Amino acid sequence: QGQLVESGGGLVQPGGSLRLSCAASGNIFKLYSMGWYRQAAGKERELVVSITPYGYSTNYVDSVKGRFTISRDNAKNTVYLQMNSLKPEDTAVYYCNTNPSRSPWGQGTQVTVSS
Repeated sequence: QGQLVESGGGLVQPGGSLRLSCAASGNIFKLYSMGWYRQAAGKERELVVSITPYGYSTNYVDSVKGRFTISRDNAKNTVYLQMNSLKPEDTAVYYCNTNPSRSPWGQGTQVTVSS
């Protein structure tokens, strides 16, 4: 499988927004459902949101519904996560991968929500 590189994280105040990007290498990106996962300190990694290969369907965990939006650009082999109305409990390292995960995990991008 290809390499995954996440970016766009940072420190933001509660109620703020961030847009994460994940660049995937390889020619078969568009064949797979993709997901954004997150891992908070001391917790297991969880799937937060996923999108089908051509973006026709998405699924969100209840805790982010209405606040997060996943999208993808198959021409750029990139998947995005727009995060609005961020809460302290969204603090975590965010990763992308196929859904279910098949590729080696990237380094992730840290999102910290704090005042």
